[in-house]
Amino acid sequence: MANDYDFAASLMRILSEKYPTKESIYEKLIYLQSRLFLPKGTEHFMSDLHGEYDLFLHIINNCSGVIREKVDYVFGDFMGEEEIAEFCTLIYYPKEKIAQIKSQGRATPVWYRINLARLVKLSKAMSYKYPSFKMRDLIPKDYETVILELLNTHPTADPAQKIYYEKLLNSIVEIQSGEDFICALTGLIKRLAIHRLHLVGDFFDRGDRPDAILNLLMNYPEEVDIQWGNHDVLWMGAALGSEVCIAAVVRNSLHYNNTDVLERGYGISLRPLTIFAANLYPNENPLRAAELASLMIMFKLEAQMIRRNPDFKMDSRLLLDKINFDDMTINIGGQNYKLNGIFPTVNREDPCALTDDEQEIISGLKQNFTESVNLERHVDYLYKKGGVYTCHNGNLLFHANVPLEEDGSFKKISFEGKTYSGKNYFDYVDARARRAYFERQQNDLDFMYFLWCGILSPTAGREFRTFERAFIDDKNIQREPADPYYNLIDDEKICDAILEEFGLDSKSGHIVNGHVPVRVRKGESPIKAGGKALVIDGGFSTPYHEKTGISGYTLVSNSRGLRLLRHQKIADVKLALAENKDIESTAETIEILSRRMTIGDTDHGRGIREEIVGLHKLLQAYQSGKIQPKG
Repeated sequence: MANDYDFAASLMRILSEKYPTKESIYEKLIYLQSRLFLPKGTEHFMSDLHGEYDLFLHIINNCSGVIREKVDYVFGDFMGEEEIAEFCTLIYYPKEKIAQIKSQGRATPVWYRINLARLVKLSKAMSYKYPSFKMRDLIPKDYETVILELLNTHPTADPAQKIYYEKLLNSIVEIQSGEDFICALTGLIKRLAIHRLHLVGDFFDRGDRPDAILNLLMNYPEEVDIQWGNHDVLWMGAALGSEVCIAAVVRNSLHYNNTDVLERGYGISLRPLTIFAANLYPNENPLRAAELASLMIMFKLEAQMIRRNPDFKMDSRLLLDKINFDDMTINIGGQNYKLNGIFPTVNREDPCALTDDEQEIISGLKQNFTESVNLERHVDYLYKKGGVYTCHNGNLLFHANVPLEEDGSFKKISFEGKTYSGKNYFDYVDARARRAYFERQQNDLDFMYFLWCGILSPTAGREFRTFERAFIDDKNIQREPADPYYNLIDDEKICDAILEEFGLDSKSGHIVNGHVPVRVRKGESPIKAGGKALVIDGGFSTPYHEKTGISGYTLVSNSRGLRLLRHQKIADVKLALAENKDIESTAETIEILSRRMTIGDTDHGRGIREEIVGLHKLLQAYQSGKIQPKG
């Protein structure tokens, strides 16, 4: 008890350094207690961006269509459709749109004043959720004083205020700073539209600019959290020096024809591989030859990794030693299948051994990956902002699946002599992935590859059949077994059990994950278990547009409820500027709250309440004389 008292007294002394007087506590208590009743900020959830930078940039700039909704609400009664479309384009791409207006000879002082006034009005309408101190954080510092004056002036309330407001606008235009202030205000509007951005995994592969997406996010001013996808952990493992991860990354980049991200984004040369591959496969085009060469290196390293780690339960992927080179067949599960490829580097006596040339290539690639400054920056960011899962404001976010048995119970999985399931398995996976980052030991680097493609991995959850897809024509053997989670997620009781396992309220919480593209074209719904679970992989990646029938989802959670935005077609930057084209989306309401959700209802609100309790205790200590206030 004495120790508890000493600890509490120490906390009070520390708190008193920050709030040395009763008056400083009064001020903070009034502010904190009032803030609990402000509406909660808007959260946006997206997943499976897969390197589609242009699509992501447009969605970030128009905030998934939310800005257009706000413009319609504020200006819809007195601005026409074409005028609204051009104004929205100005918000999305201010520098580019102003350059276009200038080239058309329309950038007059009147044009600047009108659009500055509109931007100020829109900013005012969108700022009601934010206290004044937060507004200061959101406004670019170089423009803070003037923009705050514009926002706090009320020209319709008093003639003097009107004169003052108009003088502010006129002065901005007269000194030719209109363009700078338009850019500052449009940036503020975009920050006001999204309070927190949740990215539910898979930045890499398929699209060719994951590096640009991560560069954008690293400079994004708002709160961001990331749930690692299996494509992410593969690249993370490669950056840490896992040779098998490196081989898989290279193979994927060649397979999706997006090698620019390696060569230009990260400075990783594929020239030694392509020269080696051209000699091995002279009848193939260079891209296909390099893919085949990297595949064989990957399969060999994968087999070595599986043999080192029986805990991974991936023995079904040991296939090279099952090839019959006399008739070019392979025995899988007791059945023989004809192979459609050649294997010039496979040693019959030791199929999993790399040749000297292969070892030289993978060693060179390893040096390139581990020495890439840009890749190191991006992986550091993924570790800093990311994790296997996130619990936020009552919702559970993870990329792929919670491993389950067929009866819906949590699958028991053993690693390093201990057994895990449910939440403690997620915690173990997260901790071990971080251990790989800090210690770079071989078994932990191997674990990153397991997370990429293991059926027991919570970031994958299916058994990859890469070999079968590459070298066997039989479609049946190409089908990839998956965890029961994917069939059971439409069961409300299963969702309730998962939410409760992670300490969340099953009555109000939601599961949000991606990973499996929703086939909207075939009538599949992303809303599972009556809205308890939301699968928000709508196929941002261009190769998936035909399969899904759409261009991705954004889930929006605001103070009034949950909406799912289905992006039908996304305009690129050139089309947006040339024709003021915008995102085409349809919205589906998932949940309407009986009352507006406030900050007091959020995780942040719980932290504020704890701070309020501490301040009340300090105030009592001042009033009782236990601690003497300063000054």
